[in-house]
Amino acid sequence: MKRTVYLLGFITLFILSTGILFKIMHWPMASMLIVTGFILLNFGYLPVYFYQKYKTVS
Repeated sequence: MKRTVYLLGFITLFILSTGILFKIMHWPMASMLIVTGFILLNFGYLPVYFYQKYKTVS
């Protein structure tokens, strides 16, 4: 489970940072990468992270 959290966090951070770089350089697909990164963050990484934290506390 911990490996899943780290992997999902890395992928999310990579997509978001690539989208921000694309936006700074005015390259195409920047908005799509940023939106995809935020969707992965909100619906992928954060629920898995908080579920893992909840299981370790209980």
